[in-house]
Amino acid sequence: MATIAGALARIKEDVGRFLPEGSIEAACREAGHRWRERVLGPAATVHLFVLQVLHFNTAIAALRHLAGLRFSPGSYGEARARLPLAALHSLLRASAGRCAGAYLWRGLRALLVDGSSAVVPDAAGLGEAFGHPARQRDGCGFPVAKVLGLFDALSGMLVEMLCLPLFTHDMSKAVCLHPLLGPGDLLVGDRGFCSYAHVALLHLRQVAALFRMHQRQKVDFRPHRRAGGKGRPTSRFVARLGRWDQLVDWVKPESRPAWMTAEQYARLPEAVRVREVRYLIPRRGQRTLRVTLATTLLDPGRYPKDAVAELYGVRWTVETHFAELKTTLRMRAVKCRTPEAVRKELAVYCLVYNLVHAVMLEAARRQGVEPGRVSFIDAVRWLQRAAPGEAPPALVVNPARPGRHEPRVTKTRHGGSYPFMTRPRGELRSALKKQAIPA
Repeated sequence: MATIAGALARIKEDVGRFLPEGSIEAACREAGHRWRERVLGPAATVHLFVLQVLHFNTAIAALRHLAGLRFSPGSYGEARARLPLAALHSLLRASAGRCAGAYLWRGLRALLVDGSSAVVPDAAGLGEAFGHPARQRDGCGFPVAKVLGLFDALSGMLVEMLCLPLFTHDMSKAVCLHPLLGPGDLLVGDRGFCSYAHVALLHLRQVAALFRMHQRQKVDFRPHRRAGGKGRPTSRFVARLGRWDQLVDWVKPESRPAWMTAEQYARLPEAVRVREVRYLIPRRGQRTLRVTLATTLLDPGRYPKDAVAELYGVRWTVETHFAELKTTLRMRAVKCRTPEAVRKELAVYCLVYNLVHAVMLEAARRQGVEPGRVSFIDAVRWLQRAAPGEAPPALVVNPARPGRHEPRVTKTRHGGSYPFMTRPRGELRSALKKQAIPA
């Protein structure tokens, strides 16, 4: 390993500490992988793959110059193909696990779950594996893979990421993340994850839940309201905890979700006790001004309403995490041309993301700031140029700008999911601030 460590001179200290050779080889053995001694063994290949992605998924021809090694693109491609996907996911979970217990919310490990996507090449087999966006003509676009990520809410580390076909509902595969959760964990998600079945499954695992209320769920905070009937809630009122804060029992629906088998649904309890909370966002310009939550954090003394609302506000940082992956590291469009290779490439993107966040956490500790304030791109730039053994410098700390809100438009004319800007940004900001706040 001395040869590859010298070749990866720019980041050998950090990559070697973050992904030791022994850990890589142990993960490969656990996945059933066997190999012979060669220049591009498992540890060297993973380190090169990390180096490639850290430099914005640079070409293999450029990677040879960065690493200072002589190898052909074909031999490097074969070495990457030999890497087991299970080993890469094991390394990812291990890298996130190093921060387990260090960043807790009121004694709980808060985890964020959300979905996104990545464009893949228009190669044979990828369209069938992942699918094309709706209304896209044959041969006129690229397939798109769906990704489902599980992030640590306070440290920002990525615990797991699933690569799925495009038209897969997040909820149908969220249960695949449940084996990573246990007592003392709290799962936070948007309304797409809020259902009786999901909350009940988490309850059986002794995992707390905090989701935005699904738009179809009826909520009534009148203490003696009647249940059932058109336009009325199906839950049973239990107790009033305060204004817009109550305990109810969610009753098991007669119909089961399509993603569950009849046997799985039969094992769920007949009712689950849930706390329903509503709060206002007292800032002009917000798209959503009134938020209703469902949670199994039932104790108002240990988990006050304001603290629960503040934690749900942290859920929006998952969009920043995906932006760091897709925009800063350029995971928006991957390069591999087979389904298995695409999944490996996405897994290495996640490893690099955790490597950068490990540097950010260390910088935040030394500089006495919150981890989310440390600049992600500044940590990437330092990792790209650090000399062997060089201690991380003081990284850029982004200013705290609570309530900052920008119009959801773009000036660019080269694609994107937001509409084009038709008025100056200052006028659009003023229009946002004039939005009414409900009583």
